[in-house]
Amino acid sequence: MICYTLNAMNELYGLIFDVDGVIADTEPVNARATIRVFEDMFDVKGVRPEDFEAGIGKGAERYILAAADVHAVKLTDEQVKDAAVLREKYIIKIIQEESLPAFPGVLALINAALQRYDLRLAIATSASLELSRAILESAKVPHKKMVYVTGSEITRKKPNPELFLTAASRMDIKPVRCVVIEDAPSGVQAAKAAGAQCIAVTNSVPADKLQEADVICNSLEQIDIETIHKLINHPR
Repeated sequence: MICYTLNAMNELYGLIFDVDGVIADTEPVNARATIRVFEDMFDVKGVRPEDFEAGIGKGAERYILAAADVHAVKLTDEQVKDAAVLREKYIIKIIQEESLPAFPGVLALINAALQRYDLRLAIATSASLELSRAILESAKVPHKKMVYVTGSEITRKKPNPELFLTAASRMDIKPVRCVVIEDAPSGVQAAKAAGAQCIAVTNSVPADKLQEADVICNSLEQIDIETIHKLINHPR
């Protein structure tokens, strides 16, 4: 049962960060790793990064199926699950070997928010705990000071709002007093379905695919704490 205290409802704000495509530039790594999975597991050559577009932000299995559909590759549920496991191993290996810095503005916004008495922070990602932690640690995000919800803990993926509702509940803040930072259409839809405000950053897809967001920006360098307060106190 989800419940919230009166104090949290009236005074606190929540700031929720997606990971892939928001914290760091993971999309090229995701594509590289998944292309290799198609080659190694299914002997499918010629898969391109753009073939995954329909699966961005929807979890590993939907990401894999997006390219499978483009190339007319029929995969069983078991094959998709196995491919997702191998993909995660490849991604983590790439991150460990090459590192993955945070996008400009990410750490500044997080550190500024951590200094505020009226803000609670959360990480909410469709990725597994192991994969998301590898990304966060490579990007030097202080995730131990934040509520942390992963795809391993939920049953329904974006655009279902479960992920963000869970993050808001763990922060003990109503979703209407939360701002979600996303980069994918399905994530924006999930944030709005949860009842939260949403800032979309054009790290992964162009602005015209993020029109449901309350604010669209090219970089989190353009976002400050005042922006967060205004979105919650004066929703559009």
